[in-house]
Amino acid sequence: MEVNRDALGASVAAIESKLDERAGGKIHRFFPAEGPFRRALYPKHMAFFKAGKTFRERGAISANRTGKTLMGCFETTLHLTGDYPDWWSGHRFNEAVKWWCCGDTSSTVRDIVQEQLLGPRGAHGTGFIPSHLIHHKVSKRGISDAMDTVWVRHQTGGLSTVQFKSYETGRASFQGTSQHGVLMDEEPPYDIYEESLIRTAKTGDFPGGILLLTFTPLKGLTDIVQEFYPSELQRKKQPAFRFVTRITWDDVPHLGADEKADLLLRMRPYQREARTRGVPQLGSGAIYPFPVREIKIPDISPIPDHWVRGFALDAQPLMKSSVHGAFDRETQTWYLYACFKRIEATAADHAAHIRHQGLWIPGIGDAAALVRDGERDKYIDVYRQFDIDLCLAEKAVEPGIQDVYTLISEGRFKVFQSMLHWFDEFETYQRDQKGRVIKRNDHLMDATRYLIRGHLARGDNWMVTVPAAGHEIKDRDEPYDEGRSETRWMA
Repeated sequence: MEVNRDALGASVAAIESKLDERAGGKIHRFFPAEGPFRRALYPKHMAFFKAGKTFRERGAISANRTGKTLMGCFETTLHLTGDYPDWWSGHRFNEAVKWWCCGDTSSTVRDIVQEQLLGPRGAHGTGFIPSHLIHHKVSKRGISDAMDTVWVRHQTGGLSTVQFKSYETGRASFQGTSQHGVLMDEEPPYDIYEESLIRTAKTGDFPGGILLLTFTPLKGLTDIVQEFYPSELQRKKQPAFRFVTRITWDDVPHLGADEKADLLLRMRPYQREARTRGVPQLGSGAIYPFPVREIKIPDISPIPDHWVRGFALDAQPLMKSSVHGAFDRETQTWYLYACFKRIEATAADHAAHIRHQGLWIPGIGDAAALVRDGERDKYIDVYRQFDIDLCLAEKAVEPGIQDVYTLISEGRFKVFQSMLHWFDEFETYQRDQKGRVIKRNDHLMDATRYLIRGHLARGDNWMVTVPAAGHEIKDRDEPYDEGRSETRWMA
């Protein structure tokens, strides 16, 4: 007897749909209170939901396989149906809503977002939106099994609409009426992102909507990524009105060790940080194309007395920053252990941090931003008035970068895990398409190469160990001279 597989599939889908309806639907099986995948084990997902109460723009710029798309579709379903769980602490609409769900192409929208919301092809009603709440739907022309618009019954008795859109149709197709919400699964072109902001903006009687972005940053430091991860200076100038979370493989319990290992083997090395940690992919533009885990270590306390120490600073009118490091002569290894980075800090603020690390520790620094009319020597006096032992840095960019690169590649460069500002710069330090270093959010990177370059150019004589008695500050008014190796600035 020949089995009609299409009829059988339809019957199975119908049975699953009925069972889901009785059980409350797929939506109620996610983020439970108990079990191996209980919501308490997904704190970043919960924070993303909760942030909806405050922020109209939210981004989950995260690793692959961390549930970011599922998270966006889960929240979208709650708003479409108005059926919010008791534990929900995010935004709530008290009326039926109009929603857009967007992605790269009509095919990928069908296979990813539509499938999450409606269920797989031939089994609509088994997704997050329960079958009994799907009022009716209209297919998209020219794309097999793709939906254009779906009407969903809302708890108020009204009908919500969800329309599926793709970036490939261009900005003009995103013009139109106001929307209560837009889910952008995969990173959109900037003009479409802007258009979606306008569609969700508060206008007249419309109270405004929300914009959700869920994607892995494989395109690198795009304009959109930088909107959600602004520099510290930008954060200082404008209030935060966007929420962003970065969900990594380590943040989700559903990925086992074997699965992670298998996935890693299949990834291109330069994509691993983006795909496993949600760090913007820098590709061939990365200046230091090394995973953070290769250099990050737990803080060491106390720092061994026999390690010689020094610091380097980069002082700009609106930004003061510095890095303290220690060098182990026995293993020829560098350890960065403290950093300072602050907007609009005064020289006195910066000096207080440096003095706290140890007044006996000598340093080098960048004079360009603090000195007028080329009078570089006066730069020293800005910090020496606070009794800080300082001389001018050797600022050659490419040799300094190569010095740091070599140390990292040889396993002789480590950074304490508490240096969060430093890692923030390290992960986004890159070149442009012409190979030039991008001068943005790089103050600690500059200070780091001053430190390493100074040591390699001058030898250990500029660094000192913990003194048995007071450390006498030498006269260091002369600018850097590559031929002078006797100058001691590290202790």
